[in-house]
Amino acid sequence: QVQLTESGGGSVQPGDSLILSCATSGLTFSRDSVGWFRQAPGKEREFVAAISGSGGYLNYADSVKGRFTISRDNAKNMVSLQMHNLKPEDTAVYYCAAGGSLVLTNRPNPIYWGQGTQVTVSS
Repeated sequence: QVQLTESGGGSVQPGDSLILSCATSGLTFSRDSVGWFRQAPGKEREFVAAISGSGGYLNYADSVKGRFTISRDNAKNMVSLQMHNLKPEDTAVYYCAAGGSLVLTNRPNPIYWGQGTQVTVSS
């Protein structure tokens, strides 16, 4: 059974940084792509970032390029999202995702989802 558990969300001010983490189990972690999506109130869920199993391929939404960095630790079966220079429009529930097609595609489509963690950016 695949489980994805996010942590690290919270409330911050514009310009602040935050790190989200996702602990996984049940995956062949070093093989599967993993990533992050987010859903703001009243909006559809959108892709944020993804990384291939080897870590050699990355995929970022244009809205977060240069501000967010995705990384993975295959020894710990974990994926992280470092978020810098946060903006109010980054406010959303952030979801960890795994499997499926997440990199080398313009339509990331994961198989597995976490429950989400709230990130609020407000002054």
